[in-house]
Amino acid sequence: MDASIWSNELIELFIVIGNKRANGFWAGKLQPEEELHMDSPLEKRVTFITQKYKEGRFRKTPLGYKTKEELNKALCAAVVKQDVLETMTLLFSGADVMCATGDPVYSTPYLLAKKAGQRLQMEFLYHNKFSEFPNHETCFESGFSDDTSHSVFLCEFLYKVSYNSAKLFPDRKLKEDCNKRWCTLESGFLSYYENDKTTTPNGMIDISEVTCLVVHKEDSFLNTGAIFTFEIYLLSERVFLFGAETAHTHKKWTWAIAKHFVPSIAECLLKRDYDLIGQLYYKDCHNLDQWKKGWFALDKSSLHFCLEMENAQEDSIHLRRLQELTISGLIQNGEKIDVLLLVEKGRTLYIHGHTKLDFTVWHTAIEKAAGTDGNALQDQQLSKNDVPIIVNSCIAFVTQYGLGSKHIYLKNGDPSHVSELLENFKKDARSVKLRAGTHQLEDVTDVLKCFLSKIDDALLTKELYPFWISALDTQNEKERVRKYGTFIQSLPPVNRATLAALIEHLYRVQKCSEINNMNPHNLAMVFSSYLFQTKGHTNEEVSVTEDLIKNYVQLFDINEDQVKQMDTENSFITKWKDTQVSQAGDLLIEVYVERKEPECSSIIRVSPLTEAEELTSDVLGIKNIIPKKDEIWAAFEVIENGELERPLHYSENVLEQVLHWSSLPEPGSAYLVVKRFLTADTIKLYSEKNAKDNVKAGYMKYREPPSKLLTGNKFQERYFVLREGNLLLYKDMKSTKPEKVLPLSSVKLYLGVKKKMKPPTNWGLTVYSEKHQWHMCCDGQDTQMEWLTSIFNAQHSDIWPPAGKARKQSITKNPKIGGLPLIPIQREKNISKTSGNAEHIKWESGKLTYSDQEENDTVEGKHNLKQKAHMVAQCLERKEEKMKNHVKKHRSFICVEDTGTDVADLHKRPSKESRTLKKHENKTNKSNLESDKLPPSVIKELNTVLQKNRALHEET
Repeated sequence: MDASIWSNELIELFIVIGNKRANGFWAGKLQPEEELHMDSPLEKRVTFITQKYKEGRFRKTPLGYKTKEELNKALCAAVVKQDVLETMTLLFSGADVMCATGDPVYSTPYLLAKKAGQRLQMEFLYHNKFSEFPNHETCFESGFSDDTSHSVFLCEFLYKVSYNSAKLFPDRKLKEDCNKRWCTLESGFLSYYENDKTTTPNGMIDISEVTCLVVHKEDSFLNTGAIFTFEIYLLSERVFLFGAETAHTHKKWTWAIAKHFVPSIAECLLKRDYDLIGQLYYKDCHNLDQWKKGWFALDKSSLHFCLEMENAQEDSIHLRRLQELTISGLIQNGEKIDVLLLVEKGRTLYIHGHTKLDFTVWHTAIEKAAGTDGNALQDQQLSKNDVPIIVNSCIAFVTQYGLGSKHIYLKNGDPSHVSELLENFKKDARSVKLRAGTHQLEDVTDVLKCFLSKIDDALLTKELYPFWISALDTQNEKERVRKYGTFIQSLPPVNRATLAALIEHLYRVQKCSEINNMNPHNLAMVFSSYLFQTKGHTNEEVSVTEDLIKNYVQLFDINEDQVKQMDTENSFITKWKDTQVSQAGDLLIEVYVERKEPECSSIIRVSPLTEAEELTSDVLGIKNIIPKKDEIWAAFEVIENGELERPLHYSENVLEQVLHWSSLPEPGSAYLVVKRFLTADTIKLYSEKNAKDNVKAGYMKYREPPSKLLTGNKFQERYFVLREGNLLLYKDMKSTKPEKVLPLSSVKLYLGVKKKMKPPTNWGLTVYSEKHQWHMCCDGQDTQMEWLTSIFNAQHSDIWPPAGKARKQSITKNPKIGGLPLIPIQREKNISKTSGNAEHIKWESGKLTYSDQEENDTVEGKHNLKQKAHMVAQCLERKEEKMKNHVKKHRSFICVEDTGTDVADLHKRPSKESRTLKKHENKTNKSNLESDKLPPSVIKELNTVLQKNRALHEET
């Protein structure tokens, strides 16, 4: 022994503590399978020794000490005694060897031991005065602490693959180039060596340059056996893949690396069982003008994140509940970047990566996590109400197109079509759009039934099967329903939400049983085997299902208003015979609320005199939406596949705007939507500002449609002035003569600019007149809305009805028709050509009445208008295909004079008027087969009738 090192006190210290007593502490938690064997290889011995003494993984921590201060206090008490083992236990559990003792003279534990004459304690403290020990409070079972993570030292053999190109790792690359390397993690650098004896590293990774860390939970197989891998992506677009031989080593390294590059404000993410963690740029609804940095962690199907905001807390998005997940391009600093858009329950989040490579990793991982993952109900892509999208889509389609179909759910679809549609839903339910004409009703109903039969567990769960059946022993219906309610509450959340949606749908279907012949018992006969997932239905299963349908209102706490709304939505079938039709020119138009989705649509009857305010009131009333005090809702006309939209002035005639769609290149892409516009305070602010300035002026980016002879026309900055009902365009502010003058009396102003025009900003305005199209872009949303309100005021003098004026209500008796396709009302009366057969022919529309004096002039016009309106409806209805392919069986829902006629038998016994109209349709289809537009003569005649109606209305 070297006498200069091994003093008598040190030798005595080793003898007193002893190997057995020391191992009682260092290996107090060592499991038998973790013990080191005599034939263990060198690298395993190195790993074991590091884990045992440096990390303290197997140590037996002292009980009763919750904080470091308590450990320090116990250490000061122990050093004055003879038990050195206790001092060692406290010191190696996190006590500070140089802690303050509270004694001004003997200020350290070493001095306290010297004062007490404890030679061995002094020797032990002296040799450990500069040592650092891990805390006994570990972050997880490996022994790392929150306080010492950045000083953690790791060293052991890992498998490594380096791959520098912007591609992901192929399996072949992993097998061919995976080699063992001695790796160390120290002071924020991960170094890898040829072997454990090499002093110069082959390379080093600066952990501060890591953009994301991918943690693979599943093991990969090499020739040597299974390994657990993780990937490191750097700002330099370099990628490293490492593999560990055990799951514990894998977790230890990934946690330590993440702890190094994730800042303290996002440490909460480290507690997640993440598959991917890193930094991304983001925009959200709080600030869409500037990209900020945020920290994100992907844990199964949830994306957790900490955003760069004041007092920001961890938030998350459930990816399977996303309403939208799309990728788009954006030009930033002259370079195109990919942006991922995530929309969940009205929240919108835009994200993009540091590099194309790490964005690809995030996009792929999020897309996979947002998709369907298995056959369990909770693993499906979900709507915002936790109902699988496939269920919602099928229900919405059947509600819109099948409530009046006889024996709905009893007819079988085409097996190949059903299988294909079901597979498409499984791949990505969010992207599947069910459309009339493209998809058949029977195929959709079979998809719904097939889905319910193939999920891993029954919707009512097999575990609760005996309870559902035993409830039938209760004869009292109220008590039996109460038991059903208890069972429903015990279902998993997704099962409960899905059951509520399905039973609501079946309740709606049975309300139309006079037409579709599907009463609660018939529906229960169909669905009982799917709800319970049994091979065949029994009487008990049918009875339970029938009870659920009949008692839907009580079981799911549906209030009276909701029931009334359902009745209103179904009234076009159940009360069609008693409906009074106001004019033969009325159209049924599909109107959306807030967004264009099947569940947000209503079919509204629009007369030639319906104004935008009236339409808005009807839609809000049908949807039971009560605007808040300062909210303003308006009807918007949307064209160009949703790229352009404009709020209709409250006095604008709705049908006139619809007629103009026939002159669009794609009439079927236009639609109406009712949504929030501006708040009353905002309008007041803009109006006061305009009244004060009297003239609106400012710079905007401007472009006209390029000429066929010229190319390269781009947006250029121009100075605009709004004055005396004209929009003036100047080259700049100093110009005295305008380059162009546009009268505003006959123009339409739309929010947005078509994408093919390549607008430089997101806040565009498009002005249409008979001869001109102006495309303008503003610097921000406030500027855009200021110009919009200014031009609105210049055109109409007011934006909204004056305060105190009651909102205009519908002039039609029953504005909501239901879930029909877009078709005209075709009810006719047998009008005699001899004028003496009737004293009066009245055409009521509000206060408007035609007397017998006007009969000769109007009867023929009404008949023609009816036919022209039918042609308009046909043009509007052609959203997906040519008119020659548009004759569908769903159009059988027409109003008939004979109240005794069964709607289901209309195809068998068409009326004389229907046959006449059909001949006219065939003739019209032949002449207009290649055109999406109405003949100019028809448009002119319709407009003439509309103007006459308006003039007569104003006179009365």
